[in-house]
Amino acid sequence: MDGEGKGRERLRSFMYGALLGASAAVAAARRRRPRRAARTTPAGLAAFEDAPCYRETLEKEAERG
Repeated sequence: MDGEGKGRERLRSFMYGALLGASAAVAAARRRRPRRAARTTPAGLAAFEDAPCYRETLEKEAERG
C-alpha cells in the first residue's frame, strides 16, 4: 500500500508540473514581441553623413586644406 501511495504522489506531482509548464508556454506565446520593421534610415556613421552640420564641417576642412 505504501508503494501505491508513492506512485500516486509521483503522478500528482507530474500532473502539477505538466500543468505549470503548459501555462508557462501559453503565457510566453502571448507575450511574443512583434518583429521590428525594416530600418528606413542608415545605421551607424552613415546616418550622420547627410546631416547639415557634417556637410558644413567638410566644407570648412576643404577651405583650410
